[in-house]
Amino acid sequence: MNARTSLIIPTLFLSLLLVRSAQPAFATQPKQQQPAAQQDAQDTDDDVTPTPARTPAQSTVAENTDTAWSILTSKLDDTKHSVSRIQALAAIGTLGASPRAYKMIVSAFNDPDLDVRTAAILAAGESKNRNLTTPLRRMLDDKEPQVAFSAATTLWKMGDHSGEDILMAVVDGERKPNGKLINGAMHTANEDLHNPSTLAKIGALQGASMLLGPFGFGITAYEYIKKNGGESARVLALEQIAQERTEPIHKELVSALGDKDPTVRAAAAKALGAYHDKPTAAAIANLFDDPKLPVRLTAAAAYLCANKAAPGVPQTPRPIPTTVTR
Repeated sequence: MNARTSLIIPTLFLSLLLVRSAQPAFATQPKQQQPAAQQDAQDTDDDVTPTPARTPAQSTVAENTDTAWSILTSKLDDTKHSVSRIQALAAIGTLGASPRAYKMIVSAFNDPDLDVRTAAILAAGESKNRNLTTPLRRMLDDKEPQVAFSAATTLWKMGDHSGEDILMAVVDGERKPNGKLINGAMHTANEDLHNPSTLAKIGALQGASMLLGPFGFGITAYEYIKKNGGESARVLALEQIAQERTEPIHKELVSALGDKDPTVRAAAAKALGAYHDKPTAAAIANLFDDPKLPVRLTAAAAYLCANKAAPGVPQTPRPIPTTVTR
């Protein structure tokens, strides 16, 4: 590994995702235009999907499955609110290699909103669906550096170095690019990423620009969680214990579905999607009419996951091993 490549790798773990607050540095829209993510953020905070005609307990698995897909597609198709589409994509990314999810993500690559395109790229990475690498390569030539950079980092994490020149540009900063590339490709965003103002925005936002699951990403998501009383420490703890699939932890996750904190409810639903049994799926479905949109979206995706058996994944929580004393 040469020195230049060793400089690139750490950038992959910083998730330098540029958010709409950085609009002046990246977009060509008039300065007086208010960013769409800011315009519609408050509209979607308490946006309510119509309550299902029948409660999940009264519905069949097929009916609940249709409801789950409807929750996701209705928000992904919401052309008036980019935040809704971003949050829907964050949930869709958890569906793995689903053919339907693949089509939804690829379609969002063409969205006119740069943050939605970025969210689609993040969803592709979250899905770990290698069939998305080909359409992801096309995003390396997106006119917005934010989008191209996100595509480059996502592809690199998937073992594809097609966006190496874009990552090199960020590492080089204002220095003259060396030009020694692994694959020799050059993309349109390369030159823009040598711009001092662009690099300044990346540095200023790298701490706040983190992927925040179903709540979207970046500063907009952080403000949403803060406004709604989200407790990130509790969510982090929940995500850690969820890695152990024991019966007590399973019960704790199910109980967390009723937590007053929407971020905890969403995190619990996402974690429970890994349990492929009908009682767990039914518990997740109770969040289909949650008052918070990200929770409903996460529950919809988690329900679909819970009803799809995954090879190598325990179908039910395992008991805690007992210690035998002699």
